[in-house]
Amino acid sequence: MLKVKEESIFISENAANLLPRIDFADTFSTTNRIHSIQEITNQIFNTTPKLIAFLFKIRNSIVQFFGLKTTLPEDHHEEFKVGSYIKFFKIYDITPSEVILGANDSHLNFRAIVSDTKVASHNIKVTTLVEYNNKKGKIYMNLIKPFHRMVVKRMVSQAFQSPEKNN
Repeated sequence: MLKVKEESIFISENAANLLPRIDFADTFSTTNRIHSIQEITNQIFNTTPKLIAFLFKIRNSIVQFFGLKTTLPEDHHEEFKVGSYIKFFKIYDITPSEVILGANDSHLNFRAIVSDTKVASHNIKVTTLVEYNNKKGKIYMNLIKPFHRMVVKRMVSQAFQSPEKNN
């Protein structure tokens, strides 16, 4: 069984109208039938492997010259509730089966949706939605797309729990 796989875009009814326009989207899935959606979201977004931390450091050193955000917002606090943050991702919504995170910046707005579809295998879907605000957003996304896929796949793999652990 693959720990993580890219699949067709998954957008729940709850997440269907998060952004006025979707310019980029992808979905990666993994299996975890043990943990709550809060625990899974923290496993994915609150644990940063060294390689990912290094890539973010490089990203931040480059994008600061283009006026993009590289620091935590002033209202940053990490309590698991709507309006709080996981790292620099603001929590927009929490339900028993879904967490919506994201950020708005001058170049683009994005949302990351962590959903538990309750199916037997690859039940956890992590969908990224991006809306470009200008050409800078489109150029930025085209430059980071290959890294985005690698980073998200690695982050999602942190939530994997073998189905055999459920027995």
